[in-house]
This record gives sequence, structure tokens and C-alpha cells, in this order.
Amino acid sequence: MSKTFADLGVSNTVATALAKRGIESPFPVQQLVIEDVLAGHDVLVQSPTGSGKTLAFGVPLVDRIAADSRRPAALILAPTRELARQIVDELEMIARARALKVEVVYGGVGMEPQIRKAPKAHILVATPGRLEDLIQRKALSLGNIKTLVLDEADRMLDMGFKPAVDRIVRLIPRQRQTLFFSATLEGAAGDLAATYTHDARRHVHAPKPEGGRAAISHRFVESPSQAAKVDLLVDELDAHDRGRTLVFVRTKRGADRLVKKLKTRDVFAVAMHGDKSQSQRQKALARFERGEVTVLIATDVAARGIDVPEVTHVINFDAPEDGDAYTHRIGRTGRAGATGSGVSFVLDDQVHEMRRMAGTLGLTREFDRRDGATGRAPAPQHESNGRNGGNGSNSHGRNGHGRKPNGSHRPNSARKNKQGGGGSTGPKRRRRRPRQAARG
Repeated sequence: MSKTFADLGVSNTVATALAKRGIESPFPVQQLVIEDVLAGHDVLVQSPTGSGKTLAFGVPLVDRIAADSRRPAALILAPTRELARQIVDELEMIARARALKVEVVYGGVGMEPQIRKAPKAHILVATPGRLEDLIQRKALSLGNIKTLVLDEADRMLDMGFKPAVDRIVRLIPRQRQTLFFSATLEGAAGDLAATYTHDARRHVHAPKPEGGRAAISHRFVESPSQAAKVDLLVDELDAHDRGRTLVFVRTKRGADRLVKKLKTRDVFAVAMHGDKSQSQRQKALARFERGEVTVLIATDVAARGIDVPEVTHVINFDAPEDGDAYTHRIGRTGRAGATGSGVSFVLDDQVHEMRRMAGTLGLTREFDRRDGATGRAPAPQHESNGRNGGNGSNSHGRNGHGRKPNGSHRPNSARKNKQGGGGSTGPKRRRRRPRQAARG
């Protein structure tokens, strides 16, 4: 019998607030972590994005802070604006149930409202750069922080935030609780964790796909040229079983160009990258989350921290830099027990390097069976992943052209338990059709 939040020691007030959101059963990572955090221990947690880790630290954090605490009482550091905003969205309702205020500070927007609100927050969620701006202006003190949370710590290191994080941590009392969450606890991330924590409880959460099958199918498609990738992408977006799709490109300009090229083929997409204003980025993400647009084209940096449910496909239009980037990109589908599909386009001069990367990820077999490889037949239809290629219908309510029926919006999951996302089977390879692409 699975545990409830009450079994883990969560207060009735917070458990009731979760139930009102349709969240009644804790996810595995929450079952691992919540009791230790409630007991006041430091924790080191290795868990991927989308596993429910926000509530793993958020639920006990809310329960441990009193409404009359000196503020801010807790600091959550996140690498990106998008992740910071999503953390606030997750915590606001349960915090309100205990009369706690949650505020967020990040760059790209006006500073004055943040200067007014941040000192009044019980829980402050921040990106390192903007937090330092407020501290330097003497608009905020961290002297009352009792709990420090570092979320996606490995990505903060990747983005060069370590010096800023070090400076921030030095301003926080040494007598504190530290909660360290990362996709890996090895290497630099592990060294950082050891520096910031004391006698920490260590938890490694590696989600196992349901039924013993791979949650994500991995497919590689060889392209004769950069220009030819656009046609290949339109074909992929025409999949009858496609839901929300993330397309990764290397550059900001490339993202904007691709949106325009797809529009000429009646495929509608939105771009998300660092040159967009915060308002533009939030609007693009909101349209993607609502299902108004089902294709989001993003750069790696802009997409860090995005946690959108029911992403069925991730497509590497441009090759990832390395295995870690590949894992972070493709890991945005196939979450919470759902299935997903990862597709990577490979240019002729990238074959050697991409095959080596695939080997480090245990995907050599999938790479060697890539579509379009010289002298090779097209790859089989995912029989090795136990997938049903589909019969023209699908759980996302799309017709045979990958379009939603008229009047359809985002997939209706009833959101019984909002922590998880829906899923779809991997795409069945199709014979190329005349150019009638799905509208994203």
C-alpha cells in the first residue's frame, strides 16, 4: 500500500491544500525525501526534472516555516527565470494555506517591484544574478535564512553561476538546513554538494518506466544537408500521434529562422530564447502549455527549467553539444511513467561524433539503425521498444494529419494528479506524403 502525505508527516493543512489541487499521492522522490526534510536533515537528492522534486522540497519547507518567522526564512536558488517562476506556481497555493508569502526575483523585468516584495516573503525564489543585484543595493538581507534550497544545481554550474552562488551562500547563516537537488551528484556537482551540506541524507531517484519498457524511444535520422532538415522536421511534426513537441536548435537566430520556415509550410510554432523579453518568453510558454501552439523551438539555455507536462516528442534539429545536453533535452519527454519519443537529425560530417556520443549513452544500436544512413534500409517501426505504431487514432484527439479536431485545446487529462504529465507512444514511420504538414 502506497504512503500518503499524512503518512510522511505532512500537516493536515498542507495535505488538504494538495488534495484541492488533485494531488493525493506522493511521487517516489517525495516519499524518499519529505520525512528527512521535515526532520531537519540536510539532503542530497539526485533526481531528473519532471519527477516531482519541486514538491519534494516545497511541501516540507512550507510545513517547517511559521507565519511569524523573520523574513525571508527560506531561499530557493534556481538557474533560470522559467524554473524560478514554475517553482512559485507550484508552491503558492500550499504556502497560502499556512499564511506564507512566496515571491520570486529574476532578471529581464523591472527591479523596483522585486525590491518592495522580496523582503516580505517567507520563501524567496531567485536566480543568482538578480538576487546579487538586490543584495548589492542593500534591498535585501539573507541573515534570517533558515533553509537553503539549490534546485538543478548541476545546471547552475553549467551556466557559470558557481562564483555567484558561493558569494550568496557566504551571506547565509552557517546554522541552516540545506537541500541540494541535482540531476547528478558526481563530479563538480558532488563537490559543491559536499561543501554546502553537513551530514546530509543522500537519495538517488532514477525513475523506472512502467511495465519494464523504455519510457523514451530514441531515433536518429541522417540528413544530407542543413536545408534538408526542414523537410525532415515537417515530416516528423506530421506524426498522427504527436502531442506537444520541443524542437532544439543551437542558436537564437536559428530558432527565429526555423519558426519562419515552418510557417511557410503551414506549421505554426513559437520560439523561446535569451533575446526574447521575459514577457515574450512567458507568453510563448503559456501558449505551449495551453496547447494553442504545439511546437516550441528553443535553445538549450532558454529551455533549462521548463517543465511542461504531456510533451510527447523532443526533436534535436541541431545536434546537442554532448551526452549531458542530449540527456537534458530528450529527458523533457517520457516523464512520470509516460512514454515519449526523441529524434535527432544527423549531418554527414557529424556521424562519427554523434555515434561516439550515442555509445556513451548506450544508444549505439539505435544510432546504427538510423533512418537515411547510406546503404541502410529505413529503421524498423520501434518494435524493440514495444510500441504500438497506432491505427490512425490516438489519445491526444488528433486526426490522421497530426492536427487537433476543431474546438480542441490542450489534451484533457482531468488533472487528477497534476504532478505528472500525459504521454503518447512513439511515432510510427510513415511513407513521405505530399506537403500537407500538421499545424503545430
